[in-house]
Amino acid sequence: MKCGLVICCFLLAGWVEFENTPSTAQVVTLDECDPATFNAPTAAGPEFCKNVALGASTTFSELFTKAAAKNPDPNWDFEPDTLTVKKGTTINAVNQGGEPHTFTEVAKFGGGFIPGLNAPGEEVVPECSGGFSKVSVARTRILQGSQLNVADLSKGEHYFQCCIHPWMRTTVTVK
Repeated sequence: MKCGLVICCFLLAGWVEFENTPSTAQVVTLDECDPATFNAPTAAGPEFCKNVALGASTTFSELFTKAAAKNPDPNWDFEPDTLTVKKGTTINAVNQGGEPHTFTEVAKFGGGFIPGLNAPGEEVVPECSGGFSKVSVARTRILQGSQLNVADLSKGEHYFQCCIHPWMRTTVTVK
């Protein structure tokens, strides 16, 4: 009987510890860069787009044309667009696209550091200004096939966007 009680105490202690373990929520970064056009010397350059998705069809010029028309490519996205998590949850941003992105927290959504990809008249948000020459932006870069963890978010709404492709956005609500 005492042995059973001791075992139950250990199990309960393990359960309580398990319950208090911070959780993780995932945001997936997607794009449809067409390797043939993105990797051309007159575009982003060799080996820039490493997309292996079947049907990856957004050409380099189409990406800029659609952004200028205020109609950015919907295949370039953070999924989900909104996320609600408990305080203590780590956000795991995973790049499953073919080119680099950033997962940058911003005070409000706006433009990124590549002017041709911003909607007409959209100002670069301060958090993205300076591009990768700014350490705070470089730290939010997610290369193809890699991930970035964001922890210790305070309660409230947090806005994340790609500083390269600024229409890639998600809102994280921490309760």
